[in-house]
Amino acid sequence: MDALLTADAGLGGLFLACFLAATLLPGGSEAAFLAFIATWPEQQTTALCVATLANTLGGMSSYALARLLPEKSLQKLGSKSLALAQRWGAPILILAWLPLIGDLLCVAAGWLRLPWLPSTLWMALGKGLRYALIATGWQWLAG
Repeated sequence: MDALLTADAGLGGLFLACFLAATLLPGGSEAAFLAFIATWPEQQTTALCVATLANTLGGMSSYALARLLPEKSLQKLGSKSLALAQRWGAPILILAWLPLIGDLLCVAAGWLRLPWLPSTLWMALGKGLRYALIATGWQWLAG
């Protein structure tokens, strides 16, 4: 049984949890991230990178799907998300980690056809900072 609970298997599960949490599916990735770094603290930097990458890819999947939709299909997206994305452009995606509104921001960015590279970088920055803060908080509490 212990052979199944390796850090590599844990990273795979972390990747999946973080990816799915960033899509329009309900769920959060913070508990999976904390469980991983609590179990394998020596893998914290790797976990931070994996979680950030997976969560960013999940957000960009929502962005990409929204780019495929015709303009009229998202009229009910929510005027607040659209207004924020229109006003601030790609930098608003630093908030893509926020519950509920973050997913809508990713969709709004794709639907508005914001440039993909800046969108990806701002999204990754915000998501990475969130996981770094969680890890720092965990170290402080466990310290």
